[in-house]
Amino acid sequence: MKRKVIRILAYGVGFFVLVIALVLSYIKVMLPNVGEAPTITVEITDERLQRGEYLANHVMVCMDCHSERDYSIFTAPMVAGTEGQGGELFDQNLGFPGRYISPNITPAKLGNWTDGEIFRAVTSGVAKDGRALFPIMPHPNYGKLDKEDIYAVIAYIRSLKPIKHETEASASDFPMNLIINTIPKEAQLSTRPAETDLINYGKYLVTAASCNDCHTRQEKGQFVGQPFAGGMEFKFPDGAILRSANITPHETGIGSWNEEQFIQRFKAFSKSDYTPHRVPPGEFQTLMPWTFYAEMKTEDLKAIYAYLKTLEPVDQTVTLFTPAQ
Repeated sequence: MKRKVIRILAYGVGFFVLVIALVLSYIKVMLPNVGEAPTITVEITDERLQRGEYLANHVMVCMDCHSERDYSIFTAPMVAGTEGQGGELFDQNLGFPGRYISPNITPAKLGNWTDGEIFRAVTSGVAKDGRALFPIMPHPNYGKLDKEDIYAVIAYIRSLKPIKHETEASASDFPMNLIINTIPKEAQLSTRPAETDLINYGKYLVTAASCNDCHTRQEKGQFVGQPFAGGMEFKFPDGAILRSANITPHETGIGSWNEEQFIQRFKAFSKSDYTPHRVPPGEFQTLMPWTFYAEMKTEDLKAIYAYLKTLEPVDQTVTLFTPAQ
């Protein structure tokens, strides 16, 4: 009887191990599965180039991650001449479940990618070779945008100066190296709301700018905090810690801000008004790409403000910066 029980348990354990192995094999081998890259050809027009340049630099801020930034200067502005070359590092020190490096997206690297392959990567998170892309590039958000806006960004990327710059391949820690394959999803594209539809247009811009991704606390790539309530931690090499701000309409967030104050917070970093200054070691530094967002249209900032004011207020006081101890 005892042997029979042991045998049954052994069979049960063996079956369980087999099921787990099959599931892991499916995740590793069969996923991601978002379909083939679409067969499209994006016509490069002046209108698309202008729109793409605006989105990639001042709303979706692709150039923020896919260029070199000077962290010795406040807000870490982009180094001129590095547009699209990649190389920005997002690793465990910043709270990510792996070591992720932004790739080169200039024509020197993407020259052999089709427009459809770029479209799939941006909106569904699957690279040309079928690899899943970690959503530090917020493809779940980009997949909710208007197809024409994605086309505009593709047109702009195609127009960048080719830069030969090899970047290290990204790698996820366990178990994210398995989970990452379950993240890509087929794009759920939308139609960009009319600018007169202020709140919905603001929501669209907030999605495009991926405000929620930084202004919601995450742990190892998973959202664990209240949406838009801040608290996401970013650790600097010297041990200092930066935390994202609460941008809900609570008094501990932007509840006391009026529209003009909100807009001026961004415009203070515009090219015409802001003089970059160096940040001595140990003093407050931010990863918020103010100099990119500063050139956003005032009408777009008004729409973002209007949408943020509709969010649920969250009572959360955030200590924005803790110097290295």
